[in-house]
Formats: sequence, C-alpha cells, structure tokens
Amino acid sequence: MPANKKYLSSPFQRFLKITAGFLGGYFVMLSFHLLLTYLITTPALIITACISGYILWAILLLVAFLAENGWRIWFYYLLLSALFFGLFYLKFYEY
Repeated sequence: MPANKKYLSSPFQRFLKITAGFLGGYFVMLSFHLLLTYLITTPALIITACISGYILWAILLLVAFLAENGWRIWFYYLLLSALFFGLFYLKFYEY
C-alpha cells in the first residue's frame, strides 16, 4: 500500500533535508567538538570526541529528517555552527 501523498515532502524539500542532515549535521558536530576541545584540554577528550562525533552526527541526521521544513533545519544548523565556531574564535583569539 503506497504512502499517503499529504505526508510526503516535495523532492526539493527532501533534497534540503538530506543535505542538511549530512552537511549541516557534520558542520554542527565539528564546530561543537572544536569548541569542546578548546574548553576541556584533557587528552582523553580527543578519543571521546572521535566516538561521540559519530553519535552526534547520526542524531543530527535523524533530526533533519524529522523536521517539517528543510530551509528551517538548514537555518538552525548554520546558526548552531556559527554560534559554536564564534565562541571558539572569541575564546581562542582573545588577547
């Protein structure tokens, strides 16, 4: 039995969700772990970040598919990436 058409996204919205999940989720994960490695300077954090990075990326990928609008999830992911990288930049380059 095919899915009901009213629950399906348009092809462009599907494309936005897929790219937001893969690329946007990856940007958020990288910028978050970049900030985290600057704030906590223990060597064990790098090993933990390798594992938790994949978990966080997978969660962000799923969240992108659960979103109603692909543009909105792209906005949130870019905003979070800019926030995390901005905090890292301000902390790293403070004089």
